[in-house]
Amino acid sequence: MTTSDFNSIFSVFVLASWASLLLLADLFVPKDRKWITAWLAILGLLGTLVMVLIMSQFTISGFGGMIMLDGFTHFLNVIVLITGVVGVLLALNYLGKNNIDRGEFYPLLLFTVTGMMMMASASDLIVVFLSLELLSIPLYILAGFAKPRSDSEESAIKYFLLGAFASGFFVYGVALTYGATGTTNFKQIVSAVGAAKAIDPILLTGAALILVGLGFKVAAVPFHMWTPDVYEGAPTVVTAFMSVGAKVGGFAALFRVFLTAFPALAASWSPAIAIISTLTMIVGNTAAIAQGSIKRMLAYSSVAHAGYILMAAVAGGKGSLSEFAASAALFYLLSYMIMNLGAWSIVIAVEKKQGEGNSIDDFAGLSARQPLLAIAMALFMFSLMGLPTTVGFVGKVYVFSAAINAGYIWLAVIGVATSLISAFYYLRVIKVMWMAGGESQAVLPIPLGAVVGVTAVATVVLGLFPAPLMDVASRALLSLFRA
Repeated sequence: MTTSDFNSIFSVFVLASWASLLLLADLFVPKDRKWITAWLAILGLLGTLVMVLIMSQFTISGFGGMIMLDGFTHFLNVIVLITGVVGVLLALNYLGKNNIDRGEFYPLLLFTVTGMMMMASASDLIVVFLSLELLSIPLYILAGFAKPRSDSEESAIKYFLLGAFASGFFVYGVALTYGATGTTNFKQIVSAVGAAKAIDPILLTGAALILVGLGFKVAAVPFHMWTPDVYEGAPTVVTAFMSVGAKVGGFAALFRVFLTAFPALAASWSPAIAIISTLTMIVGNTAAIAQGSIKRMLAYSSVAHAGYILMAAVAGGKGSLSEFAASAALFYLLSYMIMNLGAWSIVIAVEKKQGEGNSIDDFAGLSARQPLLAIAMALFMFSLMGLPTTVGFVGKVYVFSAAINAGYIWLAVIGVATSLISAFYYLRVIKVMWMAGGESQAVLPIPLGAVVGVTAVATVVLGLFPAPLMDVASRALLSLFRA
């Protein structure tokens, strides 16, 4: 192993080692003091975050080009590490309240974050697959963490079976790609396609199957059917973490693969992704209207937002616009993390215990008892809807602009139309909080309150002053496309 190899995986190695040690250390932590394990997990995540920030000025290629540590990787690593910290903070009181305060929760979460980080740095299809499994397997366990609750166990088995099915598609796609090009390395795939000067049907089939596997992970239609059931049955804190983390990891791999390994196939995959984006926006937003459960509503909302991010992937098929498209996607992923985790934090606060208090009607009267919390929830709903002056609005402007610049005006029009449809179910939550009579009351311990406060402030501040963050996202893409 060379110095470059070691440096390319150093932050991932540290976090994985910390998770392994934490798993052992938890054996010596008393059952009534699992908060010690939680804070140790946060310490590991913050330490890794510091390493990522220190190394953010470097571009490192390791293991013969299988790992690429660049601006793209650093930006996404910051997102997933922050998501991990928030996930632990949300779990601090939630697990005890639901009598599932088991110390292995935190190492499992750290292993999942490790997989997400590997997805962001993968520059080889084999590494993408290994990262995908490292991301997914702990999540399957976490989805069933509320054992012996039948709904939690059901969500875990559904997630596992469909995830294994999707992995099969992905592996078959990798095999076909290797058969057509003789390699699984992204740069070598580009060289092989260029040398042949023709697109092999086997390669196209392989790319299509890889898209299916990644489409499942980002919950794109028609690979989304697991989402509402898993989101509803899993412990709410796991759902909150999964709704952001799994999506970030999936899109990290999708952009890596299709923009750097298959750019020559863009004429074929761009229209296909445009159709998937359209279906995802339409199905996600229309299905959310009929939901009475806040968890299922936010699940379909998550599906819809995957469609908006896919608009940037479509635009990335235009070589000259790939940098702006990927930057827009990065900004959108960060904005989605902020507003979505904020909304889920309030859902956790209102929830009485696992499986109870998850109806939208349970938010009735929240404004009378806890007006600040109701204001924060309204702010997150406005941002998810895309109301001006919120970070969600700016994120949509960027991805819509990317689609329009790429010539997909019709796709941007559908995006705007479905955003208007989403107003129905987002405003419904606000209406119930402020206009319906009820006695809703939330329990807001300090860690949960801190998450709500920080995300609410970030939703407004980044909505009013998005330029600096977008500039960081733009510079993060330089090494991805010019390395």
